[in-house]
Parts: sequence; structure tokens; C-alpha cells
Amino acid sequence: MSPPLSSIAVAAPAPAEALLDEARALKDAPVEVLLAWVERRFGARAALASSFGVEDMVLIDLARRHAPSLRIFTLDTGRLPPETYELIEVVRNRYGATVETFFPERAHVEALESTQGYFSFRRSLEARRECCAIRKVEPLRRALAGSEAWVTGLRREQSDNRAAIEVAELDTEHGGLLKLNPLAAWTRKDVWAYIQANAVPYNSLHDRGYPSIGCAPCTRAVKPYEDARAGRWWWESREHSECGLHPVR
Repeated sequence: MSPPLSSIAVAAPAPAEALLDEARALKDAPVEVLLAWVERRFGARAALASSFGVEDMVLIDLARRHAPSLRIFTLDTGRLPPETYELIEVVRNRYGATVETFFPERAHVEALESTQGYFSFRRSLEARRECCAIRKVEPLRRALAGSEAWVTGLRREQSDNRAAIEVAELDTEHGGLLKLNPLAAWTRKDVWAYIQANAVPYNSLHDRGYPSIGCAPCTRAVKPYEDARAGRWWWESREHSECGLHPVR
């Protein structure tokens, strides 16, 4: 009989390239197997970045069983829809999970809104990237400080920008830590089949045509023929549908 995960000793840190090789060896394994490896290899030295979209809810549900030491964090930009906050409370209560919350630096937000207003991000791509850098990119750096690996809900099917993502890669933007995308090969159908089969809670905005959910002013419902990221910053060109958290190579 295998010992419970909680009794398995966490492995000592290893060189980044060695960790990448180990993770890539599991790229075709079930997500449960990859998460169990994360538990053994990192324990609380790994973190799940969650915006509480449907993919993240799949990972939270799986992680509570296969990687219970995995930290869960979110970036509260100050402009999230109320449905997202409601779901975070559901996660806390259902899973008994601590959701570490990282806010943007107050002084930076105050300066941005005081000098440029509340909707500066709609003026230009540069202005939007400035807002994302303040509200998301900088808080992410603080959230990942001290971690050796982070887990995301990125999927290749979500957009052309994400079509080439790997299950495991080195994140050079954050010091070369291991970045894991366990659902990279999953389809939208796979995600929703898991949600339904396991009665996993999800953001009610998904039922109103929002496949991707971010800040309220920057997110809209999509049309049936549009991809999952079409509702993000819809006034910009499609190749710009990222906020900087996941740089496009």
C-alpha cells in the first residue's frame, strides 16, 4: 500500500534543467500523476496561479487530492467581477483552502488613476499594457517570490497565441523557475466533462458566454464562432490578447 501523500518527504531542490527533464518525462501522463509529482518534488514550494476560470477550478479540485501542499494564489486587480469574488469564497468553504491574495501597489494604482483616469487602458496598447503591468505583472512577481515551480490552467486550444505551449517549461521571466501547464492538451470538452462529472463549482459568468474571465472592464461574452480569448481586450488586435503574465514567444 502506498503511503499517504502527506507522509511523503518533499525532495530537496534540484537544478532547473534537471527538474524540467523530470517534468517533461511526465508530459503525456494523466494530470493526477503530474500533480502527485509536484507534491513529492516541491510541496509548498510550488504554487497554483488562479483567476478562478473553469480550468483553474479543475486544477484546484485535482490538487486538493493529489497535491494538497500546493499553494493557491490569486491576483486581485481591484477590478474583478463580483462573480469571481463569490467563487473564491465557495472555494475557501468547499475545499478548506487558503487563497493567498496579492494586490497591486497602492501608490502605483493611485498615480495611474489620478493622472490617466479609470479607463486609460482603452486608449492604446501601450496604455493597456501599463495597466496590466501595475495590476497583474508586478503582483505576480511578488506572488512567485520564493517558489520553485508554478502551475497554470493554460490550454493550447484557447487561442493561437497559446497553441505551442508545453506541459513543462522554464519561466525565464521569473528567474528560471519551472512552469507547468498540466491542461495544455485538454480541449474545452475535456474541461467541462471533468467539471460536470465531479460537480466542481465554477464562475457563473461561464454560463453567460464568458469562456475567459479577467477584469470586468476588459472582459465580455464571446460569440459562438470566436475563440476563448476573443472577449479579452476585444478592441485590440487578436495577437495582443495577453496581459503579460504569460509572454508570447
